[in-house]
Amino acid sequence: MADLGFARVDLDREARTGDPEVVYGAGKTPEQVAAILTALHAKHPERAVLATRLSPEAMAAARAVGAEVHEVARAATLGPTPEHHGRVGIISAGTSDAPVAAEAALTVATHGAAPVEIRDVGVAGLHRLLAVRDELATLDCVIVVAGMEGALPSVVGGLIGVPLIAVPTSVGYGASFGGLAALLGMLNSCAPGITVVNIDNGYGAGVAAARIVRVSQRVSERLSERDATGR
Repeated sequence: MADLGFARVDLDREARTGDPEVVYGAGKTPEQVAAILTALHAKHPERAVLATRLSPEAMAAARAVGAEVHEVARAATLGPTPEHHGRVGIISAGTSDAPVAAEAALTVATHGAAPVEIRDVGVAGLHRLLAVRDELATLDCVIVVAGMEGALPSVVGGLIGVPLIAVPTSVGYGASFGGLAALLGMLNSCAPGITVVNIDNGYGAGVAAARIVRVSQRVSERLSERDATGR
């Protein structure tokens, strides 16, 4: 642990969970974001440190300490992205969902899986989703990001058989209640095998997807070793 006075930074989370500590930028000053990023990077220079939910001022402070800023995701990374194993689809319903989808994609990448972004395929134009059906079949896990009524995960869940994580967004008119309508729609999906995270939680979905792929890779490696040794 590193005690920065204003924060006790967990330097060993990766050893316990396989995932590095991440800086949640909302509510922190730009200087605090930069200081935590720097402390984490000093401990783990071999892989990227992620900071999410950054204000424009925090992005500038992160850039000043050498971080790469990802404006659509409202995030920054400091250090090299790890080698990718497995493919995670990030399927978003509309352009308005882009910030949450971008946060999910960046999280997937910094946690060791390859993000495959499929944008603007919402149910209002179902032909757009059907046009990428072959690509969906190549994915190891999918994250589906949608606002409004939150119907897209049900449709995708009926087309593929890999783990699916649904992310409701706060996109929508008044009766969407800031994403609550999409959240309830996803929780009540008739398509089996759908897991739902909280409203706008692209980060949480990205971590879960990367973990799923990581474990899947381990299982595949063990099976390959068993086949090779006959045990």
